[in-house]
Amino acid sequence: MKPKVVVIVGPTASGKTALSIELARRFDGEVISADSRQVYRGLDIGTGKVTRREMRGVPHHLLDVVSPKKVFTADDFVKKGRRAINDLLSRQKLPVVAGGTGFYIDALLGTISLPNVPPNKQLRNELASLSLEELNERLEKLDPERAADIDQKNPVRLIRAIEIATVLGKNPPPQTESLYDVLWIGIDVSKEVLHEKIENRLRARMKRGMLSEAKRLHAEGLSWNRMEELGLEYRYMARLLQKQITRKEFYTELTSEIKQYAKRQMTYWKRNKEIRWVKPVDAEEVFEVVREFLGR
Repeated sequence: MKPKVVVIVGPTASGKTALSIELARRFDGEVISADSRQVYRGLDIGTGKVTRREMRGVPHHLLDVVSPKKVFTADDFVKKGRRAINDLLSRQKLPVVAGGTGFYIDALLGTISLPNVPPNKQLRNELASLSLEELNERLEKLDPERAADIDQKNPVRLIRAIEIATVLGKNPPPQTESLYDVLWIGIDVSKEVLHEKIENRLRARMKRGMLSEAKRLHAEGLSWNRMEELGLEYRYMARLLQKQITRKEFYTELTSEIKQYAKRQMTYWKRNKEIRWVKPVDAEEVFEVVREFLGR
């Protein structure tokens, strides 16, 4: 029998963190964060990283594991993530995987195979000079399927996808067999409610000092170029702090980008027919589904 793992997915701001903590508390589990940016130390407010208080005593894994000056790959995540799962299983704890980076979750579970394509420095140097639009066009020509679900604003992932497609012809498709017996739970939030949550969350993060966090990171040696690669919030804060955009443009453009990102997340997950979608208010239904899955 395959070991059991519970996975919580859904768009950004949908409430994955809170649900994963509640499940871990009720079913003697620990949380494995599947967020491609929360692995970086110091990227706290801008990534919505769970606080010690919010954890409510539940141990979390794959947070703060590397300096933001270094690149942490999907392969790195898989190695550390599977190590964490094995550790939890050895202690008879339920692994609860939660996060918004769909590719990382599929790779962790084994439903996507990471291609053994070594870095091509010459190609990367060539691609680094291209704009986001040019990178997307290049990937679209090489691998339309991967181009359809990739984060189109993330140059690191675009370059890696182009690198893989250049060698293999296309990025490997999902496999069918997971390494684990997985219960997939998706949080289903209406577009109107989700957009309101995204707007409120951005304002709350700014009040908490998100911009000061970006200033501190830069003062500690994180370059503006690297900040551009670390996701939407840091990209737009870097532009605001360099006075490339106004504060009004910051709010308007970033809010719009986050909403588009949430849409891409849902497009990615809707292909997975194993996900059981639940409303955020249906917590008891989720608990019952997990009980049944675990045979408790």
